[in-house]
Amino acid sequence: MDRSSQSQELARRLRELRLGCKLTQKELGVVLGGDQPLSAPTIASWENKSAPKLPPRDRMLAYAQFFATPRSLEDTPGLIPVENFTTEEHDAYETFSAELLKLHAAARGGSSDPVVTRKSWKFTDDGPLTFICAQLPGAEASPLSDPASPNYTELLGFGDLDALVELWGHVRMENPHMDVFYKPAPRVIADDLSGHVVIVGGVGWNDVTRRILDLTHLPVTQTEDPAIKTGDIFVSQIDGTEKRYLPTWSPADSKKLIQDVGLLVRMRNPLNSNRTLTMCNGIHSRGVFGAARALTDKRLRESNERYVARNFPDSQEFGILMNVQVIEGVAMTPDFNSPNTVLHQWSSPAGTVPSRAVRTQGAQ
Repeated sequence: MDRSSQSQELARRLRELRLGCKLTQKELGVVLGGDQPLSAPTIASWENKSAPKLPPRDRMLAYAQFFATPRSLEDTPGLIPVENFTTEEHDAYETFSAELLKLHAAARGGSSDPVVTRKSWKFTDDGPLTFICAQLPGAEASPLSDPASPNYTELLGFGDLDALVELWGHVRMENPHMDVFYKPAPRVIADDLSGHVVIVGGVGWNDVTRRILDLTHLPVTQTEDPAIKTGDIFVSQIDGTEKRYLPTWSPADSKKLIQDVGLLVRMRNPLNSNRTLTMCNGIHSRGVFGAARALTDKRLRESNERYVARNFPDSQEFGILMNVQVIEGVAMTPDFNSPNTVLHQWSSPAGTVPSRAVRTQGAQ
């Protein structure tokens, strides 16, 4: 189909959406334009059957926002803020966005792949959300984490603090309406586990992680390994074969970590199926940080979100075990689209608990 035909197809769809809601071109122009209403001739030019003009790309998102919910037509037609959408409305918004952006790209003559609107760290309800972190044992904690110190700083007693700060800032930015809390594992109470829960860090210093892992029936486990004294490795069972995932140390310096393993899991909260459970885990803190950064790093989060959307199109529950490169002590953000980054991944169809493996590579 040539560009002219693609433009006509987009125009037909825009016209179909408007007429389906029995709106005039003038009324739709007021809705889409907001403080600067669009004229009826502008809307007409986008819907022209023979030689339509191509709307600006961002107008496709406004169309999706309007048609995603029947509440847009209540009283005076208008746009409902996306952050106020219900889960069903948000799903409809993503569907409309993907469809219209794909049509727009084809009409423009570019790639027909839509820009993914998925945002894994944006929630469509009021939460709350609680981060649960390990509490460092006394020998590992800073002296300033002691309440008796005049310079007491609570967070200095938390494990994986880099990952917590990274996630906290991003979640608060994406969900300004939501109550967001953080707790060390020993201070967690029942109410903390009934909202959205984000577990930061591995099982070594976090009994809550270990207990929730027992409830989730994940296809990977974390266990001690005699060869690794500094963390717990990941193990999977695939077709009856055990696969072990280990960190990599520098050939020139056996104490220098050059590659860690991280785990990112999103699934229903097993203690409240209306909320989510997310795990950002790793063998060491670099693996935890890499898992946390995968969907927050401004430079890579969109391409990684596209990877998630492409590989798990029918599931809101997924797990990705990944390599995390460490360069001069700094954990690099994993690029899911790069070879040898994703070690193992799986998904669970909505409403189910057992997971199904969909890809494995690079295990030891």
